[in-house]
Amino acid sequence: MSQPKAPSTALLDRYVGDEVRPLYTGRVRVTGGVAAHGRASGVAVSDDGALALDLRLPAELGGDGGGTNPEQLVAAGYAACFHGAMTLLAARVGRVLVDASVEVAVTFARDPADGMYLLSAEVLVRLPGLEPDFASELVRNTERACPYSKMFRNGIHHVITVAPPSPD
Repeated sequence: MSQPKAPSTALLDRYVGDEVRPLYTGRVRVTGGVAAHGRASGVAVSDDGALALDLRLPAELGGDGGGTNPEQLVAAGYAACFHGAMTLLAARVGRVLVDASVEVAVTFARDPADGMYLLSAEVLVRLPGLEPDFASELVRNTERACPYSKMFRNGIHHVITVAPPSPD
């Protein structure tokens, strides 16, 4: 297996067009598992098989824990995306980040606006050895470039569809 390599900074080039241009779609199916509840005992599998994991309700929400939960998955995606965008932005100006890390905490909470639920996120960026002014500017620019930051700031376009019954 070959060594992974960082993507080109060309990913940061501005897109000019009138419509959204899809570049990649990740697809994951969750089934309910033994409790018939995706969050409590679900199984998540990606269409390419690279992701296959058990979902479990954390103890803080009354579950047994012992598996990954949706908040951890969102936090992992956000942290990976932010770290990647930040690394590319630094490379574009000739800087190499050494031992940089991004920690994201995603909180599942009750929403007083509608009595239901909401997610919030906190991002902690560690940039050892960088001058504070450069580090602050890099993080501000990364927040503008990272699609997860944009999603948390502006919301996300989504469509929910009920699949037709299977012909079995």
